[in-house]
Amino acid sequence: MKLQAKSYALRRQVLEMIYRAKTGHIGGDFSVCDILNVLYNRVMDVTPENFTSADHDHFILSKGHSVEALYSVLCDKGFFSPEDLLTFSQFGTKYIGHPNNKVPGIEMNSGSLGHGLSVGVGMGLAGKRQGKDYRVYVVMGDGELAEGSVWEGAMAAGHYQLDNLCAVVDRNRLQISGTTEEVMTQDSQDDRWAAFGWHTLHAKGNDVEDLERAFEEAKAYKGKPTVIIADTVKGCGVSFMEGKAEWHHKVPTQEEYEAAKRELLEKEAACS
Repeated sequence: MKLQAKSYALRRQVLEMIYRAKTGHIGGDFSVCDILNVLYNRVMDVTPENFTSADHDHFILSKGHSVEALYSVLCDKGFFSPEDLLTFSQFGTKYIGHPNNKVPGIEMNSGSLGHGLSVGVGMGLAGKRQGKDYRVYVVMGDGELAEGSVWEGAMAAGHYQLDNLCAVVDRNRLQISGTTEEVMTQDSQDDRWAAFGWHTLHAKGNDVEDLERAFEEAKAYKGKPTVIIADTVKGCGVSFMEGKAEWHHKVPTQEEYEAAKRELLEKEAACS
């Protein structure tokens, strides 16, 4: 399956999980799907076989409310079976609504926003001091950047020149209470990250080829950590969800579910 087609297949899995469980963050899941798809299938060296080794590449989904997208990617990579996802958000399951390190393939519990980057800094610094060649990737939401702890981590990463660390901002411009620019202005990203000693890149965050280009450039850049500002669309892939804040945490009706599934299948087929 072509990579862009796989992104739509992953969205279909997310749709099924959320519709079945009657809970989930579908808008942010759909905006981040391409980023996770490229990371796990083109960029990172992490598999079910090497996950218990400290030498694999490390990943943190700091915007933990988009865990449904991460579960879908990990399932596709063979970390667990599709049957496990049938238990998503059911009583007693480990497949809960935010990342949980009891789940194979997940290293950090997240969901309380603003903490993932600092943990990633620690992983990157440990790798440098131990002479490891692994890389660390942290995906954050743009609304998350209002958290002060993000910038403490950014300052430390710049200070230690962690060129083995790559942060990705899912820049869909929407959060639960409205647009990011209404809630807390975010449009000065390049200047902010540069002031903390970061190399800044931009990518079309729902275009797998452009994302792959950006990750390759980030890996080649030495002397500074890199942040990729990935311009995405919240709800990407389903026309009636795209760019609408109400789909941050909304469950589709049966009619909406069926329409979304049809559209995703059509787009998947068009990319195959």
